[in-house]
Amino acid sequence: MSEWLHPSWLLFAGALPLLLLGDRLRRAWQLLIPALALAAVLGLEPGTYGSVSFLGFDLTLMRIDPLSLVFAYVFATILVIGSIYALHVNDGVQHIAAFTYAGAAQGVILAGDLITLYVFWELMALTSVWLIWRRQTATAYAAGFRYILVHAAGGMVLLVGILAYYHATGSVAFGELATHGAGFYLILLGFLINAAAPPLHAWLPDAYPEATVTGIIFLSALTTKTAVYALMRGFPGTELLVWLGAFMTLYGVTFAALVNDIRRLLSYHIVSQVGYMVAGVGLGTSLALNGTAAHAFTHILYKALLLMGAGAVLHMAGRSKMSELGGLYRTMPWTLVLYMVGALSISAFPLFSGFVSKTMIVKAAAEDYRAVIWLMLTAAGVGTFLSVGLKLPYFTFFGRDSGLRPAEAPPNMLVAMAIAGALCLFIGVAPAPLYAILPYGADYNAYTFGHLLKEMQLLTFTGLGFYLLLNQLRAKAKISLDTDWVYRRLAPTLIARLSEPIATADRAARAACLAAPQHAMSLIRRGDRSGARLARSWPVGSMALWTAVVLAVLILSGLR
Repeated sequence: MSEWLHPSWLLFAGALPLLLLGDRLRRAWQLLIPALALAAVLGLEPGTYGSVSFLGFDLTLMRIDPLSLVFAYVFATILVIGSIYALHVNDGVQHIAAFTYAGAAQGVILAGDLITLYVFWELMALTSVWLIWRRQTATAYAAGFRYILVHAAGGMVLLVGILAYYHATGSVAFGELATHGAGFYLILLGFLINAAAPPLHAWLPDAYPEATVTGIIFLSALTTKTAVYALMRGFPGTELLVWLGAFMTLYGVTFAALVNDIRRLLSYHIVSQVGYMVAGVGLGTSLALNGTAAHAFTHILYKALLLMGAGAVLHMAGRSKMSELGGLYRTMPWTLVLYMVGALSISAFPLFSGFVSKTMIVKAAAEDYRAVIWLMLTAAGVGTFLSVGLKLPYFTFFGRDSGLRPAEAPPNMLVAMAIAGALCLFIGVAPAPLYAILPYGADYNAYTFGHLLKEMQLLTFTGLGFYLLLNQLRAKAKISLDTDWVYRRLAPTLIARLSEPIATADRAARAACLAAPQHAMSLIRRGDRSGARLARSWPVGSMALWTAVVLAVLILSGLR
């Protein structure tokens, strides 16, 4: 293969014409480019390609191995499914954002060095935010700005970590990070922000539910899973991740049980499900890492299916709060059936995809004698089935009749959901093809008597508990506060109080930088106007000045 045939280039180039094509040609193009990108990914062969030298750094644009291929395959697959789901949307900006976002995610997965990873990492943030803003509501604009601010801060932390790591090791190669200095922890923190690890997670349930009906499908698949991949590549066996991941599983299901909006509920479950993957990375055994890769693969598919079902409800009924829904099974039966395939998959029901992936991580915890971790992961599974498999479908499609009679979802939506559902079923019934592409050699059989008995007991008693506690679990119109309350409420007040001192310090810093009047005047007298032009233009560089100052302080403090 050509070493420059990068799947990202195809997606970037294919995004540009979407603004120019008519509706019919746009739909054909919207199917063609993801199909070609999937074919390009399927044609990738192990090795390193596109090695270049830039500013003294040895960069590798493509490092292809079993770990990167697992994620590349599923990213390309979900782009095809998501593009089919979005065929009815005549919004070129949104489709361009989705293509470039997916291309940037593939760039992260295939990057062989930290510099290349960082460039694509930042491009992901810049492109994904448009999938939120294109909903064009006041709440979407506000959530999008908070989203981009959080990711800009995370990107800055990641950049400083990369610089510190390079200073300590003299290398920017992206593999398992050996040193445990400042660079190690700053890079870890940058990855954890994108993984939505509490308390740095609130950007996800804040922004994702405000995204467009189709945009949330790509958001759910790419940002947190690129972070999982990065953690697998750089931090396997890190003890902190074991406990953090287990905590994430319970944190996500707890808040999911409290919220009323169906897309927000499913967004909190992204936090929970990613927690299984983070814990698997921390365990670091072959079984745990295989389970992490497998669960990332299955999660992207069944979470997309769940959000497509929720999006179909929002698109057709115009509402997404369970307290305002009910009785939709009468007019949206196919949406209900396909949603339940995703619900049974995320609940690890036998014969569905989640069962053959999530149980790998749980078993890895047991084999590593982590009784508390095993108990936390198992308890989170109960909460998942309770809220996603029982509460959400009951109060949305059954329960009290809301009087709404929306039509069934458009055919393209149902086709996309059917493809995702078929994959969830196929993987659950015949997991061998998925296991064959996993990166680490570890034999595993999900369908043992012990696994089946344990899961069926948990699912059965969870269903019984839901029936007995139905009145207490009834959806209510309420607001649940999360850690984003801090920067929603306290940050504006703090900024208002500090704005004048900051402005004064800014003016003083710029004045100090320009405190060379004699030199500037001498340049002017000699007719050299470049110095004067620099002096006049400097005030617009306040942001660059302060960014440089913060970077310098962080690097120096991290290298002591």
